[in-house]
Amino acid sequence: LQQFSDAGSRKEHVKITSEAKPGFLERLSETSGGMLIGLVTFLLSFYVLFTNEGRALRTAKSLDEGLSLVFPLDNIHSVSQQNEGRLVHLAGALSTSKPLFDPSYGVSIQAVKLKRNVEMYQWVEYEESTEHEENGEIKKETKYSYNTEWKSEVVNSRNFDREIGHKNPSAMAVESFTAVSPNVQVGSFVLSKGLVDKIDDFKQLSLSNLEDPHADVTRGGDYFYHSENPRRPEVGDLRVSFFYAGLSGDDPHLGSADKVTVIARQRGDQLVPYHTKSGDVLQILYPGDLSAEEVFQKEHQSNSMKTWALRATGWLAMFVGISLMTRIFYTLVDWFPVVRDLVNIGLKAFAFCVASSLSLLTISVGWLFHRPLWALLIGLLSVVPIVVAKSRVPPKKQQ
Repeated sequence: LQQFSDAGSRKEHVKITSEAKPGFLERLSETSGGMLIGLVTFLLSFYVLFTNEGRALRTAKSLDEGLSLVFPLDNIHSVSQQNEGRLVHLAGALSTSKPLFDPSYGVSIQAVKLKRNVEMYQWVEYEESTEHEENGEIKKETKYSYNTEWKSEVVNSRNFDREIGHKNPSAMAVESFTAVSPNVQVGSFVLSKGLVDKIDDFKQLSLSNLEDPHADVTRGGDYFYHSENPRRPEVGDLRVSFFYAGLSGDDPHLGSADKVTVIARQRGDQLVPYHTKSGDVLQILYPGDLSAEEVFQKEHQSNSMKTWALRATGWLAMFVGISLMTRIFYTLVDWFPVVRDLVNIGLKAFAFCVASSLSLLTISVGWLFHRPLWALLIGLLSVVPIVVAKSRVPPKKQQ
């Protein structure tokens, strides 16, 4: 059953669908599929948690090794053969051999990267759904609304619930792209591709000093518009903006070249990845003029944040996995609302405690070969959630 209501505007309509309430066997079948997904998620969480600890310790050791070996370069404008193969630290302004430019719009800048960002004015569909039970059926009411917005990606209107009146072009007449300078240096040293990739602090380029490149293109603010009336764009109109990263020459409007700090291995006049004995690769770049100690401190902080983020991800995956695997108990008592709610609370508490204990236990195993004492302490800590949960269960009456 479908009912359409335009609510006085063609940009909004409501669709109501009805379907029979799923029977017990159908719900049980769905639960069985969820159990399989839960098992895969549960097993995957062990892999994430275990490998994360090894990665974190290896990275920390590599950073400590790098700090003990790094050699600061006093003069970045001459290449000394004495430092061949060494891990070196240097800071200086970025420089490139020639400007990056986009001839289509007359944009030119001395920078490491120049990005052309193209957006198209398109229809976007939003939906809000509510479900309720009525006469033994599940009724789903979906409200579809449509709005026109600037989007960097093509929105496929063929997937809309109602494409008539909301049709988008299938492609953009102008494509986005990013130009990268083939030769980026700090002083006399050429940066590797990996180091250049780290220069990604993009800033929007002001177009106020440029003229309109074509008769059918109008500049408005920091955008070039492919539109008859930029103030009232139509679906299919384009607007183009530009961003740059790593200013590599003095610019009268943007200021002096950006300074960066680099830690990498010297190979001739190139700065390339350094392989540590711990098994990691060091090629580090930060904006600004930083000491080697400050750089490695930032790397340690980054490693710590990544470690905790993956620990949280692993725990969440384990919690979701256990919840899906035990969902069958909820389905079995689905007919009894009071019992169902109690079972649901109990299953969530069970999943929380078991996920917490197993996560801590997995982390302790990851530390076993590196820091046995810490592994033992974390292993003992893993028992706490189970003990706490057990202490809240009332003791059985003595026979």
